[in-house]
Amino acid sequence: MKFSFLLPLICGVSLFAPAQQAPSPAGDFVMEKNIAVPMRDGVTLRADVLRPPGTGAFPVLVYRTPYGKEPALEEYSTFRHAVEHGYAVVVQDVRGRYASGGEFRPYENEGRDGYDTIEWAARQPWSNGAIGTFGLSYPGAVQWLAAVENPPHLKAMVPAMTFSTGQNFFYAGGLWDMSWMEWIWDNIAPDIRSKRNLPGPKTPDEAIAAWSQAGPKMLNTLPLDQLEELRGIAPYYYDWLSHPFDDPWWDWCELRNKYGRVHAAVLNFSGWYDDNYGPEGATTNFTGLLRARAGASDPQTHLLIGPWVHGVVSTAKTKSGEREFGPTAAVDYDEIVLRWMDHYLRGTANGVENEKPVRYFVMGDDHWRDADAWPPASTAGSYYLVSPKVGEFHGALSTDAPRDKKAFASFVSDPAHPVVNSYSASGAHDYRDLAKRQDILTFDSSPLERDTEVSGPIRAQIYFACDCRDTDLWVRLLDVGPDGTAFNAMGPGLDVLRASYRNLKKGRQLLAPNRVYQLRLDNLITSNVFRKDHRIRIQVSATFFPNFSRNLQSGDLENSSARMQKANISIYTDRRRSSRIVLPIVPR
Repeated sequence: MKFSFLLPLICGVSLFAPAQQAPSPAGDFVMEKNIAVPMRDGVTLRADVLRPPGTGAFPVLVYRTPYGKEPALEEYSTFRHAVEHGYAVVVQDVRGRYASGGEFRPYENEGRDGYDTIEWAARQPWSNGAIGTFGLSYPGAVQWLAAVENPPHLKAMVPAMTFSTGQNFFYAGGLWDMSWMEWIWDNIAPDIRSKRNLPGPKTPDEAIAAWSQAGPKMLNTLPLDQLEELRGIAPYYYDWLSHPFDDPWWDWCELRNKYGRVHAAVLNFSGWYDDNYGPEGATTNFTGLLRARAGASDPQTHLLIGPWVHGVVSTAKTKSGEREFGPTAAVDYDEIVLRWMDHYLRGTANGVENEKPVRYFVMGDDHWRDADAWPPASTAGSYYLVSPKVGEFHGALSTDAPRDKKAFASFVSDPAHPVVNSYSASGAHDYRDLAKRQDILTFDSSPLERDTEVSGPIRAQIYFACDCRDTDLWVRLLDVGPDGTAFNAMGPGLDVLRASYRNLKKGRQLLAPNRVYQLRLDNLITSNVFRKDHRIRIQVSATFFPNFSRNLQSGDLENSSARMQKANISIYTDRRRSSRIVLPIVPR
């Protein structure tokens, strides 16, 4: 079973929308239910409004969700705490979900709808015109999509655990993100089936139970666009698959060329194990905003990254997967959001103005570090891959450049029998057993003589050849303890590249069989101290399923073809073709 790690699951959803109610007291705040929010195209979205008692005008926080505003209000404490801080809060079902009208097409309408909602909130009699937005995952993405539309009244935002580009969200390195299937199945399809009286699970609980049977078949379906279980429920899924990784169509969800349009104060928030898009999204958006705001006395953007997996709940935990990070790893999500809002919406001198702009958790050392910039100052440390003996699959990593005139190691990749991730949940897991496989090459350093901190972007430079037209290259970084545990240093998806997309500016280029190519993987990122006597491990494979799709290796795209073939893949490790990983070593 594949874990639905894109977004948190919300259960117990109300499937009906009562008529608008008059304001009524609810404890120490006033709540108005299902208020109509008109969009520019005539569609009406519905929102619940919470505000302090009385007739004052308040700063407003907007939260937009596809998971149902009612369960959101029940599940998260942020709304109540915001009202206690003197904010009015708008909690809205996005277009086509639950109480709101229109057709739901994930993310595609959120820019315009978010703009219209923010500006509507600014005009209300209970609003003072200062608007902030917050939320995690989908409720984080909607903030960015609205912000690049530049709504005049948006002053502050805390988009947590979300993306910078569709190229590392729908895809990763050119591979399709397979978790979209379960995200739709668990989170979106039940409400659609209920509204249209379609067969199949009609509640999230029923969908989760049914996934154990339906999921394996769905994940193994080829071509991807021949998946029948979502047809008629999620037409957009098939539209997405019709647009490959390099299609300019995806520019509607591209943020990297639009930071100059954003004028709100932005706290970029993520976790090291927030799958592929979270840490990359937070760091890319942070540095992009800094470039766009160069010269400003206060660029009004910070970066916060902890050791967490995806979800608000994880930020209050000290463990990610099987790895424990100690008591300081947990934070108060509500306090972080509201401190940012208090400073930039209210002008409160609460210490935010004195903090360094970057705060990140150093795993292994298990403490927080504050910094003036990202990435931190470091020295490039090259670890070269050293081939194992002929017929073996376990080599070495060395800081010495290779001297051999010709050296390589080979393995056979079979997309019909891929490398399978045995863990269904995100986070740090013990992958020691993967070193036993013959379709993975493993390279270990000697036991480290001292603690070695790796913090920042990591580059892999791999020379390879295969007897096929295309393949994928996974270059995974693991921390191997003296007891043999091998924990991944980041979530899967940052560490992969499709060979045919080795030069994205030139579009997709198939391989010439048995020609040696150089691949550069530049999206790897972490902050981890490899302790004394630990080893640094690199594992190279061509698949990691079912997190991401399988390269068919025939030259066809799996989106529309099922024609696959085995491939012999060779990784070169000689002095002219010295495959390596370059780690940002932070002085200690």
